[in-house]
Amino acid sequence: MDFPLDKTFFTSERNASIFNKVLESTAQNLRFLTRSMPKPVFIFKPLHESHVQASIICSKKLRVHLRVRSGGHDYEGLSYVSHIENPFMLIDLSKLRQVNVDIEDNSAWVQAGATLGEFYYRIAEKSKVHGFPAGLCSTVGIGGHITGGGYGTLMRKFGLAADNVLDAKMVDANGKLISRTAMGEDLFWAIRGGGGGSFGVILAWKIKLVPVPQTVTVFTVTKTLEQDSGNKILSKWQLVADKLVEELFIRAIFNTAGNKTVTTSYNALFLGNKGMLMNVMKESFPELGLTRKDCVEMSWIESVVSISGFPSGTPTNVLLQRKSSFAKLSLKAKSDFVKNPIPESGLIGMFNMLLKDDSQMMIWTPYGGMMAQISESQIPFPHRKGVIFKIQYQTGWRESEQRPITHIKWIRDMYSYMMPYVSSNPRQAYVNYRDLDLGKNTKDDAEMSFKRAQVWGANYFKDNFNRLVKVKSKVDPDNFFRHEQSIPTLPVLSFSS
Repeated sequence: MDFPLDKTFFTSERNASIFNKVLESTAQNLRFLTRSMPKPVFIFKPLHESHVQASIICSKKLRVHLRVRSGGHDYEGLSYVSHIENPFMLIDLSKLRQVNVDIEDNSAWVQAGATLGEFYYRIAEKSKVHGFPAGLCSTVGIGGHITGGGYGTLMRKFGLAADNVLDAKMVDANGKLISRTAMGEDLFWAIRGGGGGSFGVILAWKIKLVPVPQTVTVFTVTKTLEQDSGNKILSKWQLVADKLVEELFIRAIFNTAGNKTVTTSYNALFLGNKGMLMNVMKESFPELGLTRKDCVEMSWIESVVSISGFPSGTPTNVLLQRKSSFAKLSLKAKSDFVKNPIPESGLIGMFNMLLKDDSQMMIWTPYGGMMAQISESQIPFPHRKGVIFKIQYQTGWRESEQRPITHIKWIRDMYSYMMPYVSSNPRQAYVNYRDLDLGKNTKDDAEMSFKRAQVWGANYFKDNFNRLVKVKSKVDPDNFFRHEQSIPTLPVLSFSS
């Protein structure tokens, strides 16, 4: 089949500089842009839904493996790099970014290539009292975000982004355009939290808008190790973070200050004014010592800009620029879920580990509220009742730095150290924080590969993995949509007599 050689189609042979610019445009992890990393043979940027259908049909006929990218935030670069198959092509959905908000229906259709920031801004254009419970990083592409669940500051009140999906448009392995009615409830269940790149190409989501007050309050209170003697504040946070009123979200962000101390920043959004917030904090978390001066009232859309990390006073239209508040780095990340408070002895060791690397960050995200009320099997995302908080571990380094192995060793050592304090049997992980260390995948026979997939499948999805495999085997039996940690089909086992 022929592709039009225009601005929607790029090959390294035609123009290397333009090709590289397109490849790097939304790739968020510089670790996967080095010369040694595999590159697609060509990049296709569809301008219409039918272009995606054509690309899938062509991929099958040409037998060229494909990867699909909406925002490029996959922590292992799987949306634009293939370690297991060459040649491969990249479908970049960044041109499919239309947003249609229907305030009267409390819903919106948003195309997969739109960023969360663009979507939030378009909602706020129409209403000051509507929002959507999705991610905190404004440059994340909404197409892939919802396929893994999608959480943010509104999760304790309204659940995940995937919990608030009403319909979807996607292209299946046959190149057919389908919506909820045509795909059936099993596939609709699977794509809302079952991970991206396994079932089809998501073109758009129809989501349910949620109510937000005209005035919300944000605060960030930072403490050093010395200011939190005995970890009294952090220990109390562990006891109350998942039990606070649903309108209050307080996460804890850990950073090293050189190699001298660790700071813990308590970063919060409250759906209400500062007077109401102060009453809640005095009753439930006075140890933090929050004052009215710490609290800043603003609109919900302004809180999106603030919590995304932009400087105070940044205009909200920065969300349309698809520009991050953080510089791009090479990254490695991992995740955990905590069901019992970590004792002080564990915290001391954790802080000692943090002091060993000055390029790390750790974020604790509180659960409870609506997250504990939704069944583990409602969608594939299973991390619900009993979870106090989620941990994200992250280490980053600049391209010029010559010690990436040191940083990766640190995060693996930290992950190993934390094992006694986190969930077990299985040790749970968040699929949107993709981690190829889990059940390492290699090219081998189908049975062994499937056994490895059962390991990371349990980490990400617990018992929901089995249902995901059945759905995959039904809708994509030839495993057309595949990557290093895609949902596998049931293996065809041979038995010797």
